[in-house]
Amino acid sequence: MTKKIITVFGATGLQGGSVANTFLHDPKLKDDWTVRAVTRNTTKDAAKKLEARGAEVVSADLDDKASLIKAMEGASAVFAVTNYWEHLDKQREITQGKNLVDAAQATGVNHFIWSSLPNVTKLSNNTLTHVYHFDSKAEVEEYARAAGIPATFFHAGFYMSNVPGKIMRPSPAHDGAWTLSLPIPPSAPVPVYDTDDTGKFIKAAVLNRDAVLGKRILGATEYMPLDGLVDAFKRVFPEAGKTARYQQVSDEAHRDVLLNQSKLPEFVVEDLMENFEGFRRFGYYFGESLDETHKLVEDKLTTYEEFLRKETTGFPADLK
Repeated sequence: MTKKIITVFGATGLQGGSVANTFLHDPKLKDDWTVRAVTRNTTKDAAKKLEARGAEVVSADLDDKASLIKAMEGASAVFAVTNYWEHLDKQREITQGKNLVDAAQATGVNHFIWSSLPNVTKLSNNTLTHVYHFDSKAEVEEYARAAGIPATFFHAGFYMSNVPGKIMRPSPAHDGAWTLSLPIPPSAPVPVYDTDDTGKFIKAAVLNRDAVLGKRILGATEYMPLDGLVDAFKRVFPEAGKTARYQQVSDEAHRDVLLNQSKLPEFVVEDLMENFEGFRRFGYYFGESLDETHKLVEDKLTTYEEFLRKETTGFPADLK
């Protein structure tokens, strides 16, 4: 029996890497699917490891539509993802996404799975118009829908990896206590997501293709309150967690941190601040339930505590 091909973009990254690994090793998928792993640089170690595990590794450039068409030729399914943070350019990401849609249409892909996000501008009735890293992906989703290609839209949740050592870290102002500070109430529910689980969601999409065409898959394990993230930290790291806390800060204070400590460009700060305001007013998924997605996913999703127990990036060695 000839195997079907799934073309996986960003195959050496967080989302695409998980999809590639799942289709290479999952008992329900590995005998039916060949992974065509797409990366810009086929000589880097991550690409070589994928090839050693049985993937066909090919090079393509998101800015070069002809290379995308070549990468999708003969593929039954495609997982497509772009990275806004690489170039910090909304229009470039939209163009790259549209290139992917056009290539899928040109090659007759049977199932195009786009890593998307909600359209904050539209869903907020034009009150939040600067959340570029959401709206760029949403515009590509709309373009794919208008094109009429058979597509499903994966909406990744809040990366668990964004918390330890990044937005939660020891605070010199509080004697080194681990502090999670954001301009959002502590009870605000956050859809937490381990990027290693991406393949589980995309597996569910592929195995339930007809049921999910035109629909969204919400990539999250559960909704957790922000202070719940701190509570989980305390349970996993009881010594460091003795003084750990959540601190709700003002918009002004957080904006100052992003501008003057993190040294982010003004438009990126505006993006993030409106993103936080959207959290407060509407929620990350604008109130959507995770239940429909969870009914489709047959593999156990990673809890935040489980993520903390396996994760090492961002933590000092003595915390383990």
